[in-house]
Amino acid sequence: MRGNLDWKLFSEADHLVADPVRKAAAGLPAVEVAEIDPELADTAAFCEAYESPLENSANCVIVAGKRGGEVKYAAVMVLATMQADVNGVVRKEIDVRKVSFAPMADAVSLTGMEYGGITPVGLPPEWPILVDTAVLAAGEVVIGSGLRSSKLLVPASALLQLPGARELALARTTG
Repeated sequence: MRGNLDWKLFSEADHLVADPVRKAAAGLPAVEVAEIDPELADTAAFCEAYESPLENSANCVIVAGKRGGEVKYAAVMVLATMQADVNGVVRKEIDVRKVSFAPMADAVSLTGMEYGGITPVGLPPEWPILVDTAVLAAGEVVIGSGLRSSKLLVPASALLQLPGARELALARTTG
């Protein structure tokens, strides 16, 4: 999972992450950060270029759903090799009638992060963070940093220390 990146302790390189991520990541144990080429931020390109296994890369997607006219947002964390059951498990968990991926403009403006770098670290505290059980089983995972120009390496179990985070079986293997 470390690939060929130059990982640094978060405390020594926190300037490499988005502002909302900086404060939240400082409270997590054993976080590391590495600078990357922003053109290689998308998961498949990143894993290939930096020799980082897909099974240790976790993606964060922002979903939105409505109930009674109120829009609810949530973050969904799944391994890059898996696909979240958005219309089943996720929809029920956030208690909405219909759920979909949040529009890019909304995800970017509401998180203060760059599209393609969105991470669960530093999200609005009222948003649920749904972490798939396979992410937690992966040990250390590479996740976004809020910017396309860097990645975080975190112990997967640390994700459950984030406000609103909970573990769920919410994904299936792609293929």
